[in-house]
Amino acid sequence: MSEDLQREPDGVPHDIVGRTAFAALLLALADLATFAVVGWPGAIAVAAIAIPTMVLTLGRKAERERDHDHPSR
Repeated sequence: MSEDLQREPDGVPHDIVGRTAFAALLLALADLATFAVVGWPGAIAVAAIAIPTMVLTLGRKAERERDHDHPSR
């Protein structure tokens, strides 16, 4: 059997996993700061805009960087 050890076996680019964790941390800090300054309406607005933006951006990047030649099994 000739396994390609360079591919990411789960099909998700591993740097996307790290970026997702980092972006979630930054989003939580921004939301906390917004809540402290503006209150609930501001925190909800930040979350309502930032979460879909983060998901779409990281999803597109993951699709671009996914190994299409050696998909996961």
